Amino acid sequence: MAESFNIAVFNGDGIGPEIMAPTVDILKKLATTNGNYGFEFCYAEAGARHYAETGEALPSVSLKMARDADAILLSAMGLPTVRYEDGTEISPQIDLRKELNLFAGVRPVRIVAGQNTPLKLAGGQSIDFVLIRESTEGLFYSQGKGVVTKDSASETMMITRETSEDLFKFAFSLARQRKELGHGKGEVTCVDKANVFRAFAFFRDIFDKEAVHHKDLKANHAYVDATALWMVTKPWDFDVLVTENMFGDILSDLGAGLMGGLGLAPSADIGKDNAVFQPCHGSAPDIAGQNIANPFAMILSAAMMLEWLGLKASNEAMVTDARRLRDAVDAVVIDGTKATRDLGGSSNTTQAGEAVLERL
Repeated sequence: MAESFNIAVFNGDGIGPEIMAPTVDILKKLATTNGNYGFEFCYAEAGARHYAETGEALPSVSLKMARDADAILLSAMGLPTVRYEDGTEISPQIDLRKELNLFAGVRPVRIVAGQNTPLKLAGGQSIDFVLIRESTEGLFYSQGKGVVTKDSASETMMITRETSEDLFKFAFSLARQRKELGHGKGEVTCVDKANVFRAFAFFRDIFDKEAVHHKDLKANHAYVDATALWMVTKPWDFDVLVTENMFGDILSDLGAGLMGGLGLAPSADIGKDNAVFQPCHGSAPDIAGQNIANPFAMILSAAMMLEWLGLKASNEAMVTDARRLRDAVDAVVIDGTKATRDLGGSSNTTQAGEAVLERL
């Protein structure tokens, strides 16, 4: 009998439900066609809209549903008009990272040959690297707890040995996995600001101590400002980059820009027991309800989920379908005629999802 996986689904806010619908439809059809795995989708309430209605951003029942699931599929969250009393936005995705200790934020940067990009690439040239952002501490540690007085404001950055060790072990493991699959050269770069901040010197020292245990892989360092420059001038040199939370937050959007926009930027937040898969973009309330949002980042996030579950369960069919799903999205994007308007096409959200299915 085919193994079935329980997926907690958070529809999110704004365009969230619109981009989730075709994604779940594609996953259902992939599983049905393949026959070697199955899904049970359980829908959980959370987000800005739910907070406005109930006073809860992430209900305990939804958190339990996420904790118990095999994987979590989460759409865009938050609304700029709905905020906590301190002025910060509703962000259950960050709450999930902290509650489930999802320390490794995985942000792939992929540009396939023929894809439209702001970069001037040589004919047939492609880019494939991964940015790993620590997702539970760093400068985000004091979220909602910063100190503000009449004349000053301060936030606390926290970097711990335990989390950093887990983060670097994950980074080296991913680099090895990518090398074995033919995606990378087996290189991990620690991105920091160790020349200025003691916290980052501490971060780098932990990285170096972990690197000693991975002699088959190459380890090096880069300052964050130089990395931002090199992501534009020579992104093909990178394989796996690992960095602090805030630096990763900024660099991941730069990576999305290289790909042509947030509409093509998937992500995952992974811990030892749980994982969340979601698009990097926001909830775009200005176009919500119009069925014109780009669903590709959400669909690519689902492909990441397929691969993660497949590798974890040693299910080759899921890993293969993850690759097929990425290839199908790539084909639609490169062709352009059935892409959404932000990518130069004329398809609405539903039609874009159908175009991916046709390619599959």
